[in-house]
Amino acid sequence: MTANFDNSATTFPKPESVRRAVSTAMVRYGGNPGRGGHSLSAAAGEQVYRVRKTAAEFFGAEVENTVFTPNCTYALNMAVKGIMQNGGHVIITCYEHNACSRPVFALAKNGRARFSIANIYEDTDRTLDELSALIMPETKAVCCIIASNVTGRIMPYREIAELCRKRGLCFIADGAQACGILDLKMSDGFNFLCTSGHKALYGPSGTGLLISDGQYKLSTIVEGGTGATSSELDQTPYMPEQLESGSVNTTGIIGLGAGIEFVRRKTPAVIRAHEKSLCELFENGLRNIGGVIVYDEGSERVPITAFNLGEEHSDRITTLLNEEGFALRGGLQCAALVHRTLGTTEQGVVRFSPSAFNSREQVRRLLAAIQKIKRKI
Repeated sequence: MTANFDNSATTFPKPESVRRAVSTAMVRYGGNPGRGGHSLSAAAGEQVYRVRKTAAEFFGAEVENTVFTPNCTYALNMAVKGIMQNGGHVIITCYEHNACSRPVFALAKNGRARFSIANIYEDTDRTLDELSALIMPETKAVCCIIASNVTGRIMPYREIAELCRKRGLCFIADGAQACGILDLKMSDGFNFLCTSGHKALYGPSGTGLLISDGQYKLSTIVEGGTGATSSELDQTPYMPEQLESGSVNTTGIIGLGAGIEFVRRKTPAVIRAHEKSLCELFENGLRNIGGVIVYDEGSERVPITAFNLGEEHSDRITTLLNEEGFALRGGLQCAALVHRTLGTTEQGVVRFSPSAFNSREQVRRLLAAIQKIKRKI
């Protein structure tokens, strides 16, 4: 069986509790929550509310400000476009995933907003100085990834949140690679925290969260059936239904609840420590192989290792590793700005990202496979 070291894309395998929850949902909770007064609808609605409450408590949020989305990309689009729909200026960083940079670029291309890109430096004060210098009277928001999906580098998110608070700006955070690994709470200063459910929260694909502190009201980018104020043609003003048009992914949400409970029981600290130990083992092994570049090696990171083997294209390395029974991600990882920053747009990088279910023995076998591939090429 292929050993999955591409858990930054989606964690696999999932906990047994998640698999059981999804199976149970398909058998017992087939009603459409909020769409009818019958018992099937009510039972499904109770389960969705239970997970909403679990997610809210996990991130220190209010239940009504916890919105289910299909993924983190959808959540970021809702937050960015919802804040910037009527124009203005937004600041992003050079480490953003395309889920942030593309919506911002689309707004600018259509003449609906302007944006600036801030560099991230090892010196946090220098980063904050650059961000401050980019703020202008029409600036409405800063959108920043918490941890890079390419290298794992952790941004100074608390300091950026404090800067936004002082300057009266909305702070939108992309937590896709950080939620479930770092102990993140809304009290860290986020106005909007966006995350996927299928990565380090160990839920099924097709799940995500948009969590608000309630300070900013979003303009909706999707309208439709919500089960509330159905007699009105205006979108309902009541949260969270206002931002959940259409039927929610009941089965996925119930699975997500089990994933969050899995993380809560193990704790993000324990999961991170395990994964960090695997990254350290892996990086030490790469040094012994030689001829390997590791990116952002000296920075504080979530457990991700981005590397290249000499001048070889990253896609070729991952293809050869797949033949040896290992799944790693090559190429640009949907993060054009990051690769421009790293100077790897042509070569890409190979990304190693373990999960709670990977073992040291799997890492040792992976290192042996890389050594074999190095001799081959």
